[in-house]
Amino acid sequence: MIKAIKVRLYPTRYQEELMFKSAGVARFSYNWGLAFLNNYYKENNRSLSINELRKEFTKLRNDIEYFWLKEVSSEIPQQALKDLGESFKKFFRKESAYPKFKKKGKCETSFFHLNNKFVVENNKIKLEKIGYVKMKDEGRLPVGNYKKDKIKVLNPRIKHNGKFWYLSLALEVEDKTKEELINVSVGVDLGIKDLAIVSNIDKPFKNINESKEVKRLNKKLKRLQRQVSRKYDMLKSETYFKKGEKLTKTQNIIKIENKIKLIHKRIADIRLNYIHQTTNTIVKTKPCRVVVEDLNLRGLMKNKHLSKAISEQCLNKFITILEYKCKWNGIEFVKADRFFPSSKMCSCCGTIKKDLKLKDRTYICPKCNLVIDRDKNASINLANYQLA
Repeated sequence: MIKAIKVRLYPTRYQEELMFKSAGVARFSYNWGLAFLNNYYKENNRSLSINELRKEFTKLRNDIEYFWLKEVSSEIPQQALKDLGESFKKFFRKESAYPKFKKKGKCETSFFHLNNKFVVENNKIKLEKIGYVKMKDEGRLPVGNYKKDKIKVLNPRIKHNGKFWYLSLALEVEDKTKEELINVSVGVDLGIKDLAIVSNIDKPFKNINESKEVKRLNKKLKRLQRQVSRKYDMLKSETYFKKGEKLTKTQNIIKIENKIKLIHKRIADIRLNYIHQTTNTIVKTKPCRVVVEDLNLRGLMKNKHLSKAISEQCLNKFITILEYKCKWNGIEFVKADRFFPSSKMCSCCGTIKKDLKLKDRTYICPKCNLVIDRDKNASINLANYQLA
């Protein structure tokens, strides 16, 4: 079984400089590789493999002009080129757009660390060419020399969220004995008013964006965005500013923009944590099957009145997390047909109410006179969904 672990790091000022330098080398390598591949295709009308690209980068690294590339671990730029290769694979599989250049300040500040070069002891971890860094571990990472003791970790990355440094990795742990599942099918109806309504749970999972903390953070975010907007307007109104010239940010603008980034990160973390709590609660009921709607999120996002509320709910992320947790626990995960009338169908007699409108929050069956909450009715119908 694979377990994801995230550990906070406490580097010294010198170590932090080396970490930023490592992240900069990773970004430079990715951009250099993308530019090299683009030029190579234009000149030769064919693509170059990532292995050949890595050999070309080794030549560049040995050049005296680029001596600073050797100040960090050699695995950092090599892994950045591998990541570029993965981006191209996703593009050719039509899973993502064409790879773009990474811009400092707008892309994630992170770099790779070779998995067999960790040494963990006394709440400290040794990083290659950085040294021993203090960390808040709480016994989650195994102690020892990972190469000598043959401790396996997957995809270790060191990231900076704008304020703190973190080490994230996946660790192979012994698979616990799986508990027996109950012969119950569970339907999950997703919405905007409430995040999820589950057929076998009485209370709905509320919208976390309506909580006091998220509202407070959104209010603070709005205030800071107005401040930075006014500062930009003042900068543009200066007599020495000419139209078409690039604005030079002041230190005050940079400070406020850093605060805005941290608030965005805080809100995203609250939403993600709530999604994990919700999906854990659903999985811990031990159903044999979980059924969710196959939502047309792209179509829903075109509605200008609902797009903001839908994006804040992170419905796609919710479905993805619920799916992999179901697989881990041996639960069958089913996506109902997109045109399955879960809301319009009566969960008691099966009658379809064609004149049901979006404003009708209570479902009243015209045949059996069933009165039930609209979303609860939809979740029960999803639980009873049968594959064709």
